[in-house]
Amino acid sequence: MSETLEREAMEYDVVIVGAGPSGLAAAIRLKQMAEAAGAEISVAVLEKGSEVGAHILSGAVIDPSGIAELLPNWKELGVPLETAVTKDKFLMLGPAGELDVSWAPFPKWMLNHGNYIASLGNVCRWLAQYAEGLGVEIYPGMAASELVFNADGSVKGVVAGVFGIGKDGQPGPDYQPGIELHAKYTLIGEGVRGSLAKQLQARFDLNKGREPQKYGIGIKELWKVPDAAFQPGLTQHTFGWPLDNKTGGGSFMYHFGDNYVAIGFVVHLNYKNPYLSPFDEFQRFKTHPAIRQYLEGGERVAYGARAITEGGEQSLPQLYFPGGALLGCSAGMVNVPRIKGSHNAVKSGVLAAEAAFGAIQAGRGGDELVEYETAYKASSIAKELHAVRNFKPLWSKFGTLPGLLLGGVDATLAHLLGGFSFFGTLKHGKSDAESTGLAKDYQPIAYPKPDGVVSFDKLSSVFLASTNHDEAQPAHLKLTDASTPISVNLPKYAEPAQRYCPAGVYEVLTEDDGSNPRFQINFQNCVHCKTCDIKDPSQNITWTTPQGGDGPNYPNM
Repeated sequence: MSETLEREAMEYDVVIVGAGPSGLAAAIRLKQMAEAAGAEISVAVLEKGSEVGAHILSGAVIDPSGIAELLPNWKELGVPLETAVTKDKFLMLGPAGELDVSWAPFPKWMLNHGNYIASLGNVCRWLAQYAEGLGVEIYPGMAASELVFNADGSVKGVVAGVFGIGKDGQPGPDYQPGIELHAKYTLIGEGVRGSLAKQLQARFDLNKGREPQKYGIGIKELWKVPDAAFQPGLTQHTFGWPLDNKTGGGSFMYHFGDNYVAIGFVVHLNYKNPYLSPFDEFQRFKTHPAIRQYLEGGERVAYGARAITEGGEQSLPQLYFPGGALLGCSAGMVNVPRIKGSHNAVKSGVLAAEAAFGAIQAGRGGDELVEYETAYKASSIAKELHAVRNFKPLWSKFGTLPGLLLGGVDATLAHLLGGFSFFGTLKHGKSDAESTGLAKDYQPIAYPKPDGVVSFDKLSSVFLASTNHDEAQPAHLKLTDASTPISVNLPKYAEPAQRYCPAGVYEVLTEDDGSNPRFQINFQNCVHCKTCDIKDPSQNITWTTPQGGDGPNYPNM
């Protein structure tokens, strides 16, 4: 589209896509360096959410090391890291009971002493205000929908702010073609499985020699609970029931702020059973007596979901491309056993900003920021991810109980031995889509009906995400072949999109007698978790950015 349309263009030194922790950290660091050097640098941040933080969802226990590196006086500045962790609790769940294993000698790197429970969305809102105070221009509700390239093939910038495309894909009466934002360097901080990052990885072959990226789906609720159930500073993690030993995943529960409990469930997306529903596993999990005791009598106030990168070091793409770089979760810098990535995201933003600033000061632009990858390899991020690189593949290969034990021992030894592992570096092998088994090899799962007290249905949950998409626009969930869901996915895999989507976006509708199946996409429900783009066994669904600030509006998530 950008090649045929005449659009207004705005010129910047650096354009950043995504007002998450990595993008905002990069923007702040650029301005810090410019001030220190007595130089000027223009920085724009584009955010697809209606406001900064609207699309941010994380557990979140936050390691403050990234923010401390960016803002050494962060406590005095008032960064909203609300509640210091006071207690770590670890449970193995069975169908009717639990085993508290908190007494086990967990290594220091897995414990949360010195970390904080907070809303990552609120942290990003604070960082955005701080960045604006430094002169960063932030544009919420401006989805970066398209890349723009220079004549030599390098990235020139992005297109943002396209509005008024009708359901038929044609410009409507309120059509706005958007604007092009050009930059010497474009930094991509879209988060997990971002649409532009996906295109860039394909165009510049950034995944060459890397393992396929691995993912989990994290589903989260925020509860307000009575005083009797509230334990400020408690972090609790569970493994086991309701998942079987072959299905990776677990739960988190964090008590923070004003009687808030953040509770969530993660399912690794390399699960095989196409009848499995991560949403329903989460709802069933909350009925366990060990969990129910904290929620009963409380009020569920928010809901959301998002994918999590789990591939680790061996799945990281090349971090730079001609004209820009990938930051944070756009690259996949989550530490799986620690269940943390925001500190690495902030640090990656700092490293990319330093590389870009140095290049711009040297009169460069549009070339490859090799210095960013060099700095990454010498950073604490690389050291951290290297030590835990085998945790995920060991878990996947041996199952939950043996895999966690082996992975924990291997990572602990690697921490002690400068990264050495007796396993070397294990491979992941298949993508999560390729891991999906055939329906004929599995039985449907009978999930209990929600009780309306601690367990709920999808539609009432999506309501709490406050998600909204203008129905007049084309669906932002694109099918490569519209016939595939019914002709391929339904007979082979029982069309798993009906179950892996945590927002009820995908349905298979039939006549009363079960005949004439047809695939329906309720894109208005989408919470932008990207699970469909990842898990669809035919890789037939592509997630793209909707128009405007459409999507969820997460409070305190």
